[in-house]
Amino acid sequence: MIASLGMYDHPAQRWANDAIWSAIAARLRAVGIAAPLALDRARSVEDAWHAPDLLLAQCCGYPLVADPGLDLRVVAVPHYDVPGCAPGRHVSRLVVRDADDARDLAAFRGRIAAISAPSSNTGANLFRDLLADVADAAPFFAAVVTTGSHRQSAFAVRTGVADIAAIDAVTYAALARHEPAALAGLRTIAVTRPSPTLPFVTARATPIETVAALRAVLSDVVSDPQLAEARAALFLSGIVPSGGHRYAALLALARDAAARGYPELR
Repeated sequence: MIASLGMYDHPAQRWANDAIWSAIAARLRAVGIAAPLALDRARSVEDAWHAPDLLLAQCCGYPLVADPGLDLRVVAVPHYDVPGCAPGRHVSRLVVRDADDARDLAAFRGRIAAISAPSSNTGANLFRDLLADVADAAPFFAAVVTTGSHRQSAFAVRTGVADIAAIDAVTYAALARHEPAALAGLRTIAVTRPSPTLPFVTARATPIETVAALRAVLSDVVSDPQLAEARAALFLSGIVPSGGHRYAALLALARDAAARGYPELR
């Protein structure tokens, strides 16, 4: 079985993810579940999502409901203590260069956007939803470049490769704390609507008894005072058991944008 916590794993946070996972694995092993001793950082998070032996990972909410190739079960939903994010919800911050004279989203028509991935909820889906209000059912940008990560999207804007990007608020908080130079010269011009945070997931084939154990262990870990420092390093303030029903709203956002004449970020 494998485990991955790669979605929020800035180099300065890796010790915290390792500490959280060690606590989870020890508790699972105590009840007879052969949890891996270490997180798998050798494979991409996307590869982890498709692994039939996935025990636990975090998954972007949009591919969870939009990619028919994913066969995952939602275990729980995290709460993050970052600006602008209610419990169990997060937003994207649309960042532009400080020196850019544009003062609203409409002023970026004909400019260049950066996205982390076309399937990213915070990098593209929420961005598309916001743009649908100003695109007037027509292509909005001169070009859209895919960068591979929120950090690289911020870099693309800073260096002039792009003019605007949507950055996940939790990633933004990590960069602001641990790598402020990555956000130097940028400002937030708009904020998307909130959506559910990245869920903890397991392979659909994981036995229901193991799913129940995962939920119990996550609830225990998030309240363990010995892990307070690790949780604070990850901005993690809570984890609540959940199913996947709340993520249907993300697919609805995409369909609503299409109904407004803006089916893809362009």
